[in-house]
Amino acid sequence: MACPLLCSLRNHVELNYQNLPLVTKFLEGVIDLKRILIVGGSDAGISAALRAREVYPIAGITIVVADRYPSFNICGLPFHLSGEPVEWGTLAHRSGEEIEKMGIRLLLEHRARHIDLGAKTVEFRDRSGRTRLLPYDRLILAAGAASAPHPPGTDLQGVFLLRSMDDALAMERYIARCHPKSAIIIGAGSVGIEMADALTRRGLSVTILVRSGKVLKTVDQRFQEIVRSELGRNGVKLVDQVEVTAIEEQQGSLFLRTAQNVTIRGDLVLLATGSGPGNDLARAAGIPVGIQGAIPVNRAMETGVNEVYAAGDCVETWHRLLKRNVYLPLGATAHKQGRVAGENAAGGRAQFIGTLGTQSVRIFDMVVARTGLRDSEAREAGFDPITAEMEALDHDAKCPGATPLRIRITADRRSHQLLGAQIVGHYYAGVSKRIDLFATAISAEMSVDAMIDLDLSYSPPLSGTWDPVQGAALEWIKGSLISRAPLLRTGLSSPRDDKAVMAEQPYGSGKTPGRLSFAV
Repeated sequence: MACPLLCSLRNHVELNYQNLPLVTKFLEGVIDLKRILIVGGSDAGISAALRAREVYPIAGITIVVADRYPSFNICGLPFHLSGEPVEWGTLAHRSGEEIEKMGIRLLLEHRARHIDLGAKTVEFRDRSGRTRLLPYDRLILAAGAASAPHPPGTDLQGVFLLRSMDDALAMERYIARCHPKSAIIIGAGSVGIEMADALTRRGLSVTILVRSGKVLKTVDQRFQEIVRSELGRNGVKLVDQVEVTAIEEQQGSLFLRTAQNVTIRGDLVLLATGSGPGNDLARAAGIPVGIQGAIPVNRAMETGVNEVYAAGDCVETWHRLLKRNVYLPLGATAHKQGRVAGENAAGGRAQFIGTLGTQSVRIFDMVVARTGLRDSEAREAGFDPITAEMEALDHDAKCPGATPLRIRITADRRSHQLLGAQIVGHYYAGVSKRIDLFATAISAEMSVDAMIDLDLSYSPPLSGTWDPVQGAALEWIKGSLISRAPLLRTGLSSPRDDKAVMAEQPYGSGKTPGRLSFAV
C-alpha cells in the first residue's frame, strides 16, 4: 500500500528534504516510520543524524542539544581564542538552519533528564523550566564528555573551562573587558598546551601547572622534553608536581592554593585537567557503563540495550591493534562512530573499524603527532617491540627552508609489523600528513619493510628521494639487525628492556646525518 501512496504523493508534493515533515505526517499510520531520537549534537550526534537521513530518507529524526550550538568544532576553540583569524561562526560544521533543511528536527537548549527504557521515552527540560516527553523507536546517545572534578573556586570570575562554545565566548569577553596580564593553566595535555600557545599569542604571561610532571603524555619522554623546550622558548613557565586544592579571589587577583603549600597568582585561570564520559543520564537509566564510566558498545555502536545506540566521547572505543575496547575520545573518532550509529539506527549494518589514537598538536612553531602504540604500550599488549628514532630533513637540503623531522617508529621484532609512530617537526614540515601515512600503513597491517615499497611522490622542495617516513623505515630495519647482535653474543632469547643501540646513519640525498637510537 505504501508504494501507491508514495506515487500519489509524488504527483502533488516535491519529495525533498524541506518537505519531509509533510511527507512523514502523510504516511503516519500507513507505513512503519522509525522515530530516531538523538541526545547530543557535535560531533557524533550530527554525524549520526545526517547518515540516518541518507539511509532512511523518511525517518523522523530529532536531535536534542543542551546548548545553542548543535554542530561546532570544539577542537578549534584555542585557535579562535589565540586571536588568529578564526571567527567563531566559522567553527560551525553546519548551522542549525542547514541541519533543519535536511528535514531533521532540532531542539536547542533542552537538557535530557530521564530515559525510560521500558516506555521508550526521554524527558527533557528547556531553559524556561518546562518539561517535555519525546518518544523514540531508536535512541542514539551522543552526550559527549564531562569535565573532570575541580577544586573549590571554579565559579569565580576569571576561572574558565573549555568544554563548549559558551566557555570560549565567556573567556573572550573576559579578556576584552578585564585585560588580564597573566594566565595559569592547570593541566598539560593537548588542550592545556594549545591554550598556552593561544594565550601567549594574546600577550599574556602563561604558567602551566603539571601535576604529574609529564607534558603531553600521549608521546614518549624524549618528545615530551622537546615539547617542554618549545614551550620554554616561547616564554611559557612550567611548574611540576603541584596539586591545586583551592582557587581564591583577593583584591582582584586569583590565588591558587596547592597541596605543596605553594601559592600561585594569576589574572586568569583555565582548568584543562581532562574529562571523562558524560554518562550520568545513561547510568541512571540502567544502561551499563564500563571503562572510566564509558558506555560499552560493540562495533555496530549498540549498547546491549534494545534499540539504544551510543557514539562519541561517552563510549568505549575499539582499538585496531589491541583488539579490545579502550576509552580514547577524539573528535575524528566521534564523527566516524556517529556515522555508524546513525546508519544502523536507520536499519543499516555498518561497523566501526576502530581507532589508533592518531593525533596532531600544534605548539607555537612546532607540531608533535602520534599514532598507534608506543614502545611501552606495545610491550604491555604482548608484542616484542623495537623502537627506532631518527632525524631527517623534511625535504632536499639543496632547496631552501629544509627543516629537521624527528621520527620514532615502533614495530614488532619478529614479524616487523608496524605498531606505532611519533613525529615532531616544524609547523610547515608536513608532520600531520606524514603521521597520517603511518596511520594508513598500520590500518593496512603493513610491515615496516612494505613501507619501503610505497610509491610516494618526490620533488626536491617537498621531500627527498626517500621520504622521511621511508627513511625512518629503512633505519628501523637496520636497527633491528643491530639489536640482534647482543642476543647472538650472549645467547639471550629476548633483549633486556634497558639496553639501547645508538648509531649515526646518513639520510637520503640530503647529506645530513641523522642520529638514531633504538629501544630494544
